[in-house]
Amino acid sequence: MTMTPQPLKLTSEWDKTFPKSDKVDHSKVTFVNRYGITLAADLYLPKGAKGKFAAIAVSGPFGAVKEQVSGRYAQELAERGFLTIAFDPSFTGESGGEPRYMASPDINTEDFQAAVDYLSTRDDVAPERIGIVGICGWGGMALNAAALDTRIKATVTSTMYDMSRVTANGYYDSEDNEEARHAKRVAVNAQRTEDYRNGTYKLAGGLPDADQLPEDAPQFMKDYVAYYREPIGFHPRSVGGGAGWNVVGCVSFLNQPILRYVNEIRSAVLMIHGEKAHSCYMSRDAYAAMTIDNNFSDEKFPKNKELLIIPGAVHTDLYYKMDVIPFDKIQAFFEKYLK
Repeated sequence: MTMTPQPLKLTSEWDKTFPKSDKVDHSKVTFVNRYGITLAADLYLPKGAKGKFAAIAVSGPFGAVKEQVSGRYAQELAERGFLTIAFDPSFTGESGGEPRYMASPDINTEDFQAAVDYLSTRDDVAPERIGIVGICGWGGMALNAAALDTRIKATVTSTMYDMSRVTANGYYDSEDNEEARHAKRVAVNAQRTEDYRNGTYKLAGGLPDADQLPEDAPQFMKDYVAYYREPIGFHPRSVGGGAGWNVVGCVSFLNQPILRYVNEIRSAVLMIHGEKAHSCYMSRDAYAAMTIDNNFSDEKFPKNKELLIIPGAVHTDLYYKMDVIPFDKIQAFFEKYLK
């Protein structure tokens, strides 16, 4: 069985939500994951640079596309000397996968590993110097990939969501009981029957325009709308800018905890979160689980984990605010662990 990428319809013009840098060279690339899904990515390279580079694969947030947050991170890190790719996960953006707007703890973890496959085999990449960046929901997937893939030498998560936890337990674990999870299972399985009867998948969860948002909506929802539905972050291929996810598309997160083995990650991890982010507890708890006294030797598990809390920052500040995202810290972290 071959791993030949399938043809994708890729946009040729610059359609990002951030300005194009004159300090990097940009191109489109594709690669294949082990499920045979072809993924689309933007590759950024320091302009005119030659040799073998430390490389970084970037993805997220959950439902976003590479023209938004991940591309912003990737381009900035390329300016700082790394070869980077920002990729659309399976079923979203310009990447392949049918039906659209699905998510999977396994397939989306595999997407990161497929990015490492691709980078490891490029002539201009030093395969022993590969890192990843996961943003929002793809922060959890990045940690899962780091626990699974020993080729990943350093991982950065930014404003991380544990999609398994929030799907199964609700926000702040307010639905962490069997009765609430049972109700979710009943609803999603009824939807499966309805979808199969109709021969199509129902979408839901798209963000409203700002003038349609209830005044009593949570502040984090207002922040999402202010990013995804306004010019600073809107992109037509983004789930956040459209009709939302496939209703049954995220059901497997209910039963498949993705952070089960974070305490066995031997490689370096830097977790970054805003102090005022509604999601900050997810990074705090994941970091605590990662660094718990597990009786493993310091030789195998050196003190290479760090949690950086950004004072005053909310969840979406780390999407696009270049004066808030700690790129100097991220650069120093990757230079230390991808040397």
